[in-house]
Amino acid sequence: MFFLTAIIVSLASCAQTKGESFKAPAPEKTPPSKNEAVATFAEGCFWHTEIVFQSLKGVRDAVSGYAGGTTTDPDYDKVSTGNTGHAESVQVYYDPSKVSFETLVAAFFASQDPTQVNGQGPDEGTQYRSIAFYRTPQGKAIIEREIARINSSGKYKNKVATQIVPFTKFYPAEDYHQEYIAHHPENIYVQRVNIPDYLRFRKEFKGPFKD
Repeated sequence: MFFLTAIIVSLASCAQTKGESFKAPAPEKTPPSKNEAVATFAEGCFWHTEIVFQSLKGVRDAVSGYAGGTTTDPDYDKVSTGNTGHAESVQVYYDPSKVSFETLVAAFFASQDPTQVNGQGPDEGTQYRSIAFYRTPQGKAIIEREIARINSSGKYKNKVATQIVPFTKFYPAEDYHQEYIAHHPENIYVQRVNIPDYLRFRKEFKGPFKD
């Protein structure tokens, strides 16, 4: 979130400004189901990724954080340098009896440009790269099938650049990053990037969405 346009570059980077209100999807205030599963994705600014998954039926919560790196003490300032190897990521807690991993993977790819290398939209750097983490061979196969489908669909000029990476460790981000769009809908980056991207996703993806 460090680059929006040359005109507002000093205000991009997930920075605070005033603007219009927006009601973002929120986590469910319910206890985890007995068979709750976890998935992890990275696709640019984690503020955006968080509301993408929280909008889906069967997802209890999505937590912003850092994954895919080598250091053991990542924080926002360190990750933002691009030197820790981590990417802004979201840990998704979901009920597989209500929403499948296949649907989560489809939503992941539908809510970004998966052909962009080391960045997403106006955000550039390895910390914004696209990563689909897998925990099982079956999960990896699901991701690979979706990438093959997208590549053969002709939707994009370039091939999917999303990395397929085995999950190792997730580090929750600082509290002020959690539910950021819900708490700061007036932020200029939220207004000009996150909300339009989310609305495009809602228009193009078939769901299932929460009411």
